[in-house]
Amino acid sequence: MRQLGIPFTEHLMPFAGADTAASFRAFSPSGKVPCLVDGETRVWDSLAIAEYLAETHSGIWPEDLAARTWARCAAAEMHSGFTQLRNICTMNCGLRIQLHEVTPALQAELTRLDELWCEGISRFGGHYLAGTTFTAVDAFFAPVAFRLQTYNLQLSVTAMEYVARLLMLEPMREWYDAALKESWRDDLHEQDAGRVGTWLDDLRG
Repeated sequence: MRQLGIPFTEHLMPFAGADTAASFRAFSPSGKVPCLVDGETRVWDSLAIAEYLAETHSGIWPEDLAARTWARCAAAEMHSGFTQLRNICTMNCGLRIQLHEVTPALQAELTRLDELWCEGISRFGGHYLAGTTFTAVDAFFAPVAFRLQTYNLQLSVTAMEYVARLLMLEPMREWYDAALKESWRDDLHEQDAGRVGTWLDDLRG
């Protein structure tokens, strides 16, 4: 929404440990984020948010049918998959971590990620996954760019160039800067990050 200039007001809700789901249910039916509130309408799933926005805004998905179909498939694959990447490489923009081990299961997902990104960039001939402009499919993989940075995970040249482009986007830089300034810590996330690797640096304030 930031990248496409769609106005909204962000409400940042810190995790509340074991009580997170219960406290988040005050605004999100699932007790999870993200949740988009538009008047009386609540949209509590990231893929549903993308489709909801596509009903009223242009540029959410590619205009070309083939590119749009591919983008939806790739976004859905990210939405429902890459569980090893999610579980092993917890989301924390401010840390730099060397993994103790890249497991075969994680490597398989990294290989698939590389394959998927290179396919989109090659097939649709742009700097982004489904063409020359940023669309919802890129938004779904934006958090992965931060994960690759945090854990120093290397893919092919084409894929890493895509990561660099994502990280240079103004909304991504704003997201990163805001993350470094966060003062609270979630114990479970801290423990997860410490369990899987060696902390090389902590850039958080």
